[in-house]
Amino acid sequence: MDLEQAQPIEEERGPGPAAPRYRWHHKLLALLGAAIAFEVGIFLIVFPWMDPWPNNYFATVVPEWRRFWVSPYVRGAVSGLGLVNVVIALSEVFRLRRFSA
Repeated sequence: MDLEQAQPIEEERGPGPAAPRYRWHHKLLALLGAAIAFEVGIFLIVFPWMDPWPNNYFATVVPEWRRFWVSPYVRGAVSGLGLVNVVIALSEVFRLRRFSA
């Protein structure tokens, strides 16, 4: 058998899976989710460094926790979580392109 004669057999395939159809409420929910994640992220970045931070509920439950709660490391960790929220919100905004199809 020659190599020229050996042709791959093409299988008949039906149409691929249909693209999902997004309605207006899918788009609105994605936009609201991104907006809420962004707002929570900004709050978590800024609030630990403001004056009311040491006077919140968790800092006053157990008096020994206050020293831990006002530590710059804890404040930085909470701000880091806020930064993660902002990145998630921005990535979700860029993913909104999926609704254009």
